[in-house]
Amino acid sequence: MRTLHDPLRKLVAQKISETSQKVAGDPSLSLSLETSYDNLVDPPDTKLGDLAFGCFALAKTLKKSPAQISSEMKAQFALDDNIAKVESAGPYLNVTFSSLAFERYLLNEIRETRFFHRQLTEQSPKTMIEYSQPNTHKELHVGHMRNMCLGDALVRVLKYSGTTVISSTFPGDVGTHVAKCLWYLKFHNQEPEPATGKGEWLGRMYSLANNKLEDEKGSELEAKNREHLTAILKQLEHQSGEYFDLWKKTRAWSLELMNKVYAWAEIQFDQWYWESDVDSSSVKYVQDLKAQGKLQESQGAVGMNLEVDNLGFCLLLKSDGTGLYATKDLELARRKFQDFKIEKSIYVVDMRQALHFKQVFKTLEHLGFAQAQNCFHLQYNFVELPDGAMSSRKGNIVPITALIRNMEDMVKEQYLKRYENEWPQGEIDLVAMQVAKGAIKFGMLRIDNNKKIVFDMKEWLKLDGESGPFIQYSCARIHSLCQKLGYSESAKIDFTQLIHPAEHALSQHLMNFNSVVAKAADDYRPSIICTYLYELAKKFNYFYHECSIAHAETPELRAARLGLAACAGQVLKTGLEVLGIPAPQRM
Repeated sequence: MRTLHDPLRKLVAQKISETSQKVAGDPSLSLSLETSYDNLVDPPDTKLGDLAFGCFALAKTLKKSPAQISSEMKAQFALDDNIAKVESAGPYLNVTFSSLAFERYLLNEIRETRFFHRQLTEQSPKTMIEYSQPNTHKELHVGHMRNMCLGDALVRVLKYSGTTVISSTFPGDVGTHVAKCLWYLKFHNQEPEPATGKGEWLGRMYSLANNKLEDEKGSELEAKNREHLTAILKQLEHQSGEYFDLWKKTRAWSLELMNKVYAWAEIQFDQWYWESDVDSSSVKYVQDLKAQGKLQESQGAVGMNLEVDNLGFCLLLKSDGTGLYATKDLELARRKFQDFKIEKSIYVVDMRQALHFKQVFKTLEHLGFAQAQNCFHLQYNFVELPDGAMSSRKGNIVPITALIRNMEDMVKEQYLKRYENEWPQGEIDLVAMQVAKGAIKFGMLRIDNNKKIVFDMKEWLKLDGESGPFIQYSCARIHSLCQKLGYSESAKIDFTQLIHPAEHALSQHLMNFNSVVAKAADDYRPSIICTYLYELAKKFNYFYHECSIAHAETPELRAARLGLAACAGQVLKTGLEVLGIPAPQRM
């Protein structure tokens, strides 16, 4: 549940509540502070006002049209030094703040950082977010980045809002894909083991293995290949033999690659769950449930009959006694509830698994887990290349490590080459990494979860479009401006000097930051923060163009405009941090 965290909205809500009582003539018919706050919206045009209240909530109670109520509320509304203007516009009451209100409740709060430490939600359940479930023995590619960026941003957004969050990952380190890779290494690989980049090399081996097995289907080799794969899987299951030893060795290579990518992306997990850890225990758990009469048998298989829920039969054990993904997710959920006493569990997994999770969650519910009601599958669509979908099996992917290297090289060539003789090489390398990170993460997050992403490196690196580097550049520009003009965080500033429409519009947009983050947390949509930051950068650039800072008419106005710029920079920087994106000090 959201708190009344915004003092400016709360101020207007209090006025609305008091005014509604005057119009109603009966305290029992007036709006509460909470209802008034929740019904405040942004006007479609900031020229109309800073906040708008729709009078629909009073129409039924007072048996009057919303437009009539709006007009009556305007007449009864008590102006003060915080409210500069109130206008009735059809069913809406539009409120405009004074520059003094922005100074008191916004700009000084941002300068002193209190603005960024407000509790945005209350009574939020202890939440685990599971994301980034890569397979070992495959190469991490650009498609994996969407899950990583979305999950990490969600962790950060919820934490900023005040929710207790535990982050977890569930890599797949067993299964047929592993057996294929080990089979190829044992019988067909002729390349020497590389000294470095072993995780990436292992991914190539998997693609070669898969292609070879496909080519040999229907030949006399198919049966023998199948025998080898079965033998490998049995050794892995029993945790002994040469294939198990090879699995441990090569699994470590994949883990090294994962950790390298996570370190680059500044991602840390509170808990790692491995598919191999729940493989045999999940089968035993289902067998125990079956013995307790909590599951049903169908044609030799075991599962949960969910026909009454229109979800068919959730298969948990095949007729040969082996488990499935649902089996492992059942055991994994049980462990999450037990290990961390979580009240909510969010799974960031692509949209193809929608039915799977509906069945798993409903099965958990029938088994009596109270947390099942708070299990949520956060679906997202795929990342494609301009010429179509990617596939690790076919090898038509853009590996993450190659993507990062190419991005950083392009940043150096396009933007940083001019500074080769001015900046230390270490700073050039750092900024190249930060800008590449901004391009990738913003590109992955700005598109709504349910829409496909078409990866385009050149578009994502543009400094003049809806991109991470554009936001980062705006932030760096403000930092340089503050340094050049001698901005002091401790200097007293008279923000009532700010009366230009561009100054007011920028202040109004800054006011909305926490509300946008709270909505992103409620809806699990970091994309709306991306949109907000893009609009903020544009509003700052417009303000900077319209209102000279260095050549302001008076020293007081110069200080106020520089302070407003610093506030915009701080909100941009914090917004990037909430998305997991660094803000270079210069670009």
